[in-house]
Amino acid sequence: MAALGWLTPRRRSATARSVLAGEASAEAARKSSQEATQVAEQEPDFPVIGDDRAAAFFDLDNTVMQGAALFHFGRGLYKRKFFETRDLAKFAWQQAWFRLAGVEDPDHMQDVRESALSIVKGHRVAELSTIGEEIYDEYMADRIWPGTRALAQAHLDAGQKVWLVTAAPVEIAQVIARRLGLTGALGTVAESVDGVYTGKLVGEPLHGPAKAEAVRALAAAEGLDLSRCAAYSDSHNDIPMLCLVGHPYAINPDAKLRKHAREKDWRLRDYRTGRKAAKVGIPAAAGVGAVAGGTAAAIALSRRRR
Repeated sequence: MAALGWLTPRRRSATARSVLAGEASAEAARKSSQEATQVAEQEPDFPVIGDDRAAAFFDLDNTVMQGAALFHFGRGLYKRKFFETRDLAKFAWQQAWFRLAGVEDPDHMQDVRESALSIVKGHRVAELSTIGEEIYDEYMADRIWPGTRALAQAHLDAGQKVWLVTAAPVEIAQVIARRLGLTGALGTVAESVDGVYTGKLVGEPLHGPAKAEAVRALAAAEGLDLSRCAAYSDSHNDIPMLCLVGHPYAINPDAKLRKHAREKDWRLRDYRTGRKAAKVGIPAAAGVGAVAGGTAAAIALSRRRR
C-alpha cells in the first residue's frame, strides 16, 4: 500500500504537466495561425488571376528538373546506340559533376554541347523529336521538382502563359514543356538543312545574357509587361533574366545567386533537401500549389528567414 501511495501523487503530477503542455501547445498554434493570417493579408495575391499581360519564365536544369536535360538525353541516345560506351562514360561523369557542383560552369557546359552536337549530326530533326518523347518518360519525368512544378501550375491556373527558358536544345525543351502542360519553350537552336542536323549551332547557346534577350524579345512579341512577370532560376548565370522581371525567384540557388537574392530581397526556395530553406515573402497563391507539390515543397513554405 505504501508503494501505491507513492505512485498516486506522481500520476496526478504527470496529469497536471500534461494539461499544461497541451494548453501551451494550443496557445502556440493559435498565435502561429494568427501571425500567418496577418502576413497573408499584408501580401498581395500572386500570381494575379486574369492578368494576361503577365507570364512566367522558368529555367530548366536544377530549377524545374534535377540535373541537366542534356545529360539525360545523352543517356537515352546511348541506349539507342547513337554513340559508343566511352562517350557514355563521359556523359555520366558530366552529369555526376553537375549534380555534385549544382552550378553551371560555362566551359563545362560548352564541352557538353559540343559532344551532343557531334552525336546528332546527320540525324533528322523529326527523329530526335520523337525520341525525345520516349527519353522524357524514361529519364526525366521522375526528376521534375514537385515544388517548382506547382509554382508553374499556379501561373497556369491564373490564366498566364508559362515558358521554359534553357540552354538545352529547343527540341528537348519543347518536349518537356509540352509534357508538363506549359505554354512553350525557348532553347538553343541547332542548325539543320533540309531537316537534318549539321552539327553546328544557330548563333550561340541560350545561356546567361542570351536568355535575357530571348525573354525580352518574347515579351515584346506577346505584349507582356515584364514588371508584372515572374522568372525562376537556380543559377547566378541567369541574373540578367531575373533582373528583367518584377517578380524574380531563386529556386535551389547556387551560392552566388543565393547571396545576390538575399541582397536584393528576392524570394528564395530550395527543394533539394528536407531542411528549411531561405525564403522571402512567399506569395499565398503559389504557396498553396507548392504544398500540393510534395513534402519538400511544404517544408520550403515556412516563412522564417535564416
